Amino acid sequence: MNLVEQGDGFAAFWQERHLCTLATARPGGPPHVVPVGATLDLETATARVITSGSSYKARLIGEAGALVALCQVDGRRWSTLEGRAVVRAEPERVADAERRYAARYKPPRPNLSRVVLEIEVTRVLGNV
Repeated sequence: MNLVEQGDGFAAFWQERHLCTLATARPGGPPHVVPVGATLDLETATARVITSGSSYKARLIGEAGALVALCQVDGRRWSTLEGRAVVRAEPERVADAERRYAARYKPPRPNLSRVVLEIEVTRVLGNV
């Protein structure tokens, strides 16, 4: 998916400082929705969320990966990214995600068990 084609307003919205929500599915199907900070790489259509490897969201995604929805809203503007998330623990991937997070929000606190949830965006919804 080419997210660059979504336009300048979309790109700016995903660079502004907004908290997001990440929705995953619990066993049996009910949604698990939590607030997160997220970054989006338009060129690779990859969204990233840093978290502890022991977090419930990371455990729900697991080694096999899972379908997720990542959403942010600001008044009438909103955007939801859908796709498959995978948990990555490789130090270079985590460091890259931390740099991206720091650029959008602030430097993350130290966390030796940090992983990155990488979401391959396959669908975009919204009004931006």
